[in-house]
Order: sequence, then structure tokens, then C-alpha cells
Amino acid sequence: MSVYLSDVVSGSAVGLRGRLWRLSASELRAAAIEASSEILRLEAVRVAVVDELSLRPDDQVIASRGVGSWLAANTMLQVRDGKKIAALGAALRPFPAVAARFDGGDCSFEHAVLIVAFCESPPKGMPDAALPRCIDLLLAAASGVEATTTKVRNVIATLERVFESDEIPPAEDVDRNELRIASTLNGRVVVRGDFDALTGEMLLSALSNLTMPTPAPDGTPDSRSAAKRTADGFTELIRRYLDCAKTGVDGGQRPHVNVHINARDLAEHRDCAATPAASGDGVAVSDLDVGHMPWLGPLSVSQTRLLGCDCFLSTVLLDGHGAPLDAKPGKRLVSAEQRVALIARDKGCAFPGCTCVPAWTDAHHIRHWANGGPTVMNNLVLLCRSHHRLMHRKSGFVGKWVIRIGVDNKPWFIPPPSIDPQQHPRSANTTFKT
Repeated sequence: MSVYLSDVVSGSAVGLRGRLWRLSASELRAAAIEASSEILRLEAVRVAVVDELSLRPDDQVIASRGVGSWLAANTMLQVRDGKKIAALGAALRPFPAVAARFDGGDCSFEHAVLIVAFCESPPKGMPDAALPRCIDLLLAAASGVEATTTKVRNVIATLERVFESDEIPPAEDVDRNELRIASTLNGRVVVRGDFDALTGEMLLSALSNLTMPTPAPDGTPDSRSAAKRTADGFTELIRRYLDCAKTGVDGGQRPHVNVHINARDLAEHRDCAATPAASGDGVAVSDLDVGHMPWLGPLSVSQTRLLGCDCFLSTVLLDGHGAPLDAKPGKRLVSAEQRVALIARDKGCAFPGCTCVPAWTDAHHIRHWANGGPTVMNNLVLLCRSHHRLMHRKSGFVGKWVIRIGVDNKPWFIPPPSIDPQQHPRSANTTFKT
């Protein structure tokens, strides 16, 4: 680096714009990179100094009601930013590996905040011994010029689904779903929604092709904003639905949501916290046993198994490096003929007391096909989505309800002791359905 270039990075910015024309493009790039590194270094210095000051506050700090407020009062920072700096310094103390990476300038302030927040409140199903390996994964995602907040958040979301507990992850809790549609005084409509990850995946998949930038015939770039393209795509999606009226056949193909998962992970998954496989070469997110959706990333194995009961299955053979070697045509696990027979037998959701009609049911594998369960009538039962989810995973009910095919070739449900201490089998709810 030339002497002048060093002065650009270490000197004042006053009058700098008028002198930058002397630098070549390569020197400007080098100056931008060097300045960014210096910002990371000084940010780490500030966090360390503020944290030490919080441990040894003087009268000024005490009078300001905390070191964060004192810092904001004596700089151009907002109070909330000063408190975030002080909070990060305190949070880094129990996690020296994260602190070392941050102090070395290889982890940004925002990424360090995300990592320590995960470390302070890990998933309830995660054993304490797994924390160092999780920190390694998070630091790998947060280090280097390739690091992005999206990558770090994706690793956090993946780990939250790896270490499943009886509690449903917020991203998969359909009970939180909300959609509000209201008209305004000027005749417009406001739409506001909050959906689980799977519903979001379906929506984004449906909108993908309809929201892409479309150049004009003369090649002029699409001038619409991303929000305007999404609104136009949503309008077109509704129009096509109403024009074509293709609402699907009762019990037909599920929406086109692609979920990728390793066959071994799907077969060997336990209905409790999963543990990453041991490896002498470190850990990688791709090695963790979770499903993956193209739009919204990780999906817990429990949710993946639920979708896998009644789906189109495509098999891709991979080599040791994860590269595809061969692919087999997709096939539907439950055929149309089998579904007709299930409707004739179960009349709808077979769960005791449920009156859900056949059109709103899934064909549930009593023994999952990934564990060797065949797709035959005596291993299938119709369940509505609510009871299907209960059989796969529901807080307090995981693995407690048991389904058996009786001598009458109909499904019987054995409740958990918490509902019936004697666990008397209950017949499928088909007697009053006509």
C-alpha cells in the first residue's frame, strides 16, 4: 500500500473527496477494504472498553444510569445503540471463542449479537455438550467475506430444528397463523398476515414466477419495485385461480412444496432431540438431519415426515461429496385407487370424535415408509391435518397415541395413559359418517 493510500485510511475524511481522483480503481478498492477492516477493529475495541468500564463504573457512569446511556450521552449514538454495545460486551464474557473471533475482526457486531443470543437461549432439546459444536458452526457461517446475516440466521434456524423438543418451533406453529383483510376508507384493501414456514414456502413458490422482473419489449428494465411486483403477482395468482377454477381433486396432489432430506436422517430420526453425527473433520450444516425447503430453508424432520406420508417422492442418488449421480422419476406414495378405498373404509378423518370430510384429509402411514412401512391399506389411515400433526408431533402428545389395524381390518386408536389410564382401544370414527 502506498503512503498516500495509508493516509486515506488513517486520516480524516475532511476534503478527502476532492483528492480521491488521484487514486486508481485498484487503490480505491483497497482503501474501501482497509477502511472496513479498521471499522471492525475499532468496533471490537469499543465493545471491550465499554465492557471493562461497566465492571468498574465511576461517578459519571453511575450518574448516567449505566454505561450504555453514558456512551450515548457523550457520543452521537442513540441510547438504544449504546445499550446494545454494553450488552454485547457482557454477553461475550461466558463465550471466549466468540469473543476471540469478534476481537480479531473476523465477526461483525451484528453476527456476534446473533451468536451470543443463540448461546444464551439454546433450543430446549439441545444438550449442553453440543454447544461448542454449535458455536463452531455459527462462527464458520459468520466468518470471512462470504458471511451474511442470512447465512447466520439459517444456521440458527437449522440448529433449532435439529434439537427438537416437544415444543413446536415458532416457524412451524400453525396456531399462530393470522390473516387480516380489511377495507380502508378510500375503498382499498389492506392485507396483513403471519404464517408458518410451510405456508410461506407454498406462497413464495406460487408467486416466484409471477413476481420476476419483466423487461419491456424494447429491452427497458422493469421499473416496478419489488413490492409492486409482489402485489401484481398476487393479483395474477388470484385471477388465475378464479378464472381456471382449478381447486384440485379431493385428496389430489399436495401443493408443490419441495422438501429435501437425507434418506438416512428421515429413517433414523427420533421423536426427540436429534444430534449431529460426530466427525473428526468438523461440522457442516449440510450434515445436520433436518429437511430443507428451497425458499425458507430448514424444516424439522417431524414436519418433513408429516409431509412425507402423502406426497410425491423423488429419489436422487448422491456420491460421497453430495453430487447427484442418478435420479428416479417421482412417484405418488398413495395412489388414487388406494385413496378411494381409504375413503370407503374411513369415511374421512378416522380419529375418534373427528368429523372432518375426506377432501381435507391426508393418508397417514401408521409405520412411516422411511422406516420400512409399506404403502398398503393395512398401514394407512385417513387423518385430518390437525390429527395428522398430532400423531407426528404435538406438544405433550408426541408418540403417545398409537394406531393399530384390528381383526376387522379397520383402524383402532389407543389413547395415552393421561387420557385413559387403562388405554382401552377406540374404534375409528366411521360409524355415523355417511
